[in-house]
Amino acid sequence: MAVELKELTKRADNYSQWYNDLVYKADLAEQSPVRGCMIIKPYGYAIWEKMQAQLDKMFKQTGVRNAYFPMLIPKSFFSREAEHVSGFAKECAVVTHYRLKASEDGKEVNVDPAAKLDEELIIRPTSETIIWNTYKGWIHSWRDLPILCNQWCNVMRWEMRTRPFLRTSEFLWQEGHTAHATKQEAEQEAKKMLGVYADFVENYMAVPVLQGVKSETERFAGALDTYTIEAMMQDGKALQSGTSHFLGQNFAKSFDVTFLNKENKPEYVWATSWGVSTRLMGALIMVHSDDNGLILPPKLAPIQVVIIPISKNAEQLKAISDKLAPVIEKLTELGVSVKFDDSDNKRPGFKFADYELKGVPVRLVMGGRDLENNTIEIMRRDTLEKENVSFDGIVERITAMLDDIQTNLFEKARQYRDAHIYECDNYEEFKERVKDGGFFLCHWDGTPETEAKIKEDTQATIRCVPFAFEQTEGVDMVSGKPAKHRVIIARSY
Repeated sequence: MAVELKELTKRADNYSQWYNDLVYKADLAEQSPVRGCMIIKPYGYAIWEKMQAQLDKMFKQTGVRNAYFPMLIPKSFFSREAEHVSGFAKECAVVTHYRLKASEDGKEVNVDPAAKLDEELIIRPTSETIIWNTYKGWIHSWRDLPILCNQWCNVMRWEMRTRPFLRTSEFLWQEGHTAHATKQEAEQEAKKMLGVYADFVENYMAVPVLQGVKSETERFAGALDTYTIEAMMQDGKALQSGTSHFLGQNFAKSFDVTFLNKENKPEYVWATSWGVSTRLMGALIMVHSDDNGLILPPKLAPIQVVIIPISKNAEQLKAISDKLAPVIEKLTELGVSVKFDDSDNKRPGFKFADYELKGVPVRLVMGGRDLENNTIEIMRRDTLEKENVSFDGIVERITAMLDDIQTNLFEKARQYRDAHIYECDNYEEFKERVKDGGFFLCHWDGTPETEAKIKEDTQATIRCVPFAFEQTEGVDMVSGKPAKHRVIIARSY
């Protein structure tokens, strides 16, 4: 068992503080001078880059192409889609001037009152409005459809209560925006992209998710349907990890985007949008990590294997390095990222603790005795199991261990999630049990009044109508009215 890092708050003592400690001490991010924003440090950004690269590949396999749209959106664009703007109005940052000028004493700068914009510009909270204004010029005929665009960018939503990665005023994300000739095609696209998200989160992040559709109250502003993937964190709370929206013709009508169909008659275009953000980093941290630090699934770890030589002198270090060089070369050829840490400015014990904190999946250690005995020490981060093994066949052992860690992390998280899904028909029982976390499968009468009461009484919300559970009729535990749906209710981030 590794030595616990005393400076890291234990999950059992304060889960929220443990998360914050881990973000900062594992070198993932730090606070910025601007409230609610964060600086993503190189190690944290390296994880995001691996996420981004894989998602980008998966998007393109479905026919999606990347584009880029402006960060600044004319305020008038937001006025065209009333429901949409009402969902974001309180979070919008507004640019009103375009110039600064030096004060008379030259010691500071002020906003130049003469440089007021004729029309205010909104820093994008999302890009539907400017994209659909653009699509108007791209779409004329059914031959121009479908348009399958995605952009990787930052957005700004002026959040009052922020936490690194989970909820920040500025965050990184991708937003897909597609245009279609038929309702059926758009609905299929929205569901297909939700499936892409679920595939990525489960097979790369090793995080099990429930797929489902949001209630009317919880759906994206301006959407007809919002599909979601919901993940359970170690404290039993839900984290919305990705959403895909069927927008109907709302934005097409707002921006007058029509096309001539095959019968040469004008029709409004059908639309979707879908996105995941750096919030996925929060899920990755909270689902797998422990009191010793991060635990990263091998497929997303910037460093998959770290090798630490322990030597008494330069001659011995060279001998160890020479023995390990073919292993490093072979692993690299197989696509495994390896770090050989022979730095002499840190003691081996510090290196061990630091790489555990950073969640490196596999650690190898070779000292003088190992060199003599043709052995090597191998440790896996997920279980902290450590053993001395023969050096022969070490490459095959490492690759098999990486695969096993990836599978084990998913299975452990899935078993935890499944053990904390409860069927519940008694509201008083629900109100007590929901305090301790978990997903509650309950009948719901479909009314916003019932939904609001649950939220007011418990701070829990309807996460989705899940696809994975059979939908049976029953009785709403709150209102006593007939219910057609069973929904997942949970507290959330």
